[in-house]
Parts: sequence; C-alpha cells; structure tokens
Amino acid sequence: MNYNVIYDGNCNLCVTLVKLLEKLDQGKLFSYTPMQDQQTLQGWGITPQDCEQGMILIDSQTPEKRWQGSDAAEEIGRLLPLGSVFVDAYRALPGMKKVGDKLYEQIRDNRYSLFGKRDRTYESVYCADDNCKI
Repeated sequence: MNYNVIYDGNCNLCVTLVKLLEKLDQGKLFSYTPMQDQQTLQGWGITPQDCEQGMILIDSQTPEKRWQGSDAAEEIGRLLPLGSVFVDAYRALPGMKKVGDKLYEQIRDNRYSLFGKRDRTYESVYCADDNCKI
C-alpha cells in the first residue's frame, strides 16, 4: 500500500467513505488509520491538534509528503482509477477549489451533528500498523 488515510474513526460519514474506498481499492493503494490511534499517529509526528484540521493522506514512500483536508480528498480521488479526470475537471472550474475547501471545512466542523457519532471507533482491515488495534 502506497498511501495511508488518516480518518475520524468515530464519524459516521468518515467511516462510510473509508468503507467505500476499501471496496474500491481493496488495500492495493490505501491503508487506513483512525485519528483515535494516537500511538500510530505519534510515530508519524501527527498530534490530535493536527487531526482537527481534517483527514490526512500520507505518501508511505515519502512520509513527509502529506495532504490534509480537502486537498487530501482531492488527492485520493485523483489516485483512483479515472479519478484524475474528475478531479482535474473540478479544479479547472473557476472558483470551485475555494467553494470545495469551504464546504469541506463546514462538514468537518459539523460532522457529528450532521452525520452522527459512532459508539465505537472503526478500524479498517487494511490498517497501517501490524496489529490494527487502538
């Protein structure tokens, strides 16, 4: 797996999107780490405060190469088969990047009230560490 997606494992929307990615990718490109897995995140130098800014995508080959928030969502989309066509079209539309960034921020900041909070943290079968337990 070439990229690690750090997501909110307590957010219903986030978990639904991770499950969709799992089905599409089947662990070929992406592994997943919930933001609640502080031990694993600490190894990458990621703090809980960093996670407040939204999902994070890390290039596993070059861990200092990272995307966050709407940039991470766009990069994930770009990496999926035929995804670059849609992401490039989105980016080419004047003003869409700014609108998308603002929409992402609103959803990020209100995700629990809009989509609910899970009772248990979701852990992907395609986890980044060996034991997949938080």
